[in-house]
Amino acid sequence: MADTTRPAVPYEIKTPDAVRPDVLAPIDYAYKDRRDITVTIRQPEFTSVCPMTGLPDYGTITVRYRPARSIIELKSFKYYLLQYRNVGIFYEHVVNRILDDLVAMLAPQWMEVQGTFTARGGITTEVVAQYAAQPL
Repeated sequence: MADTTRPAVPYEIKTPDAVRPDVLAPIDYAYKDRRDITVTIRQPEFTSVCPMTGLPDYGTITVRYRPARSIIELKSFKYYLLQYRNVGIFYEHVVNRILDDLVAMLAPQWMEVQGTFTARGGITTEVVAQYAAQPL
């Protein structure tokens, strides 16, 4: 029986479980005594697909964080984000998923992931999710 919950599109729409966080590679942060540093990473060419229509979604993913012991290796982060290209996922879910995967890998002091998505039907969307480590 055909899947009637998704429209017919000429490409495979993957589910979010296709994204493998194990491609993320942490690097030791060499300045552990300098705890007030903030790292900002922007990826202005993020793509995924709408899980309802299969149409492409475009946006900018911005990650801001204060490292504790590790920083993210940027090439691995690029490969991680590229996995979303044909994944059907809502904006709110992708931002939270990226945050969860990065926090699990890096255990930062603080992290924020922001998704700023281009207009569709005249509506733009911005989603921000944050994490803060519990004080010891």
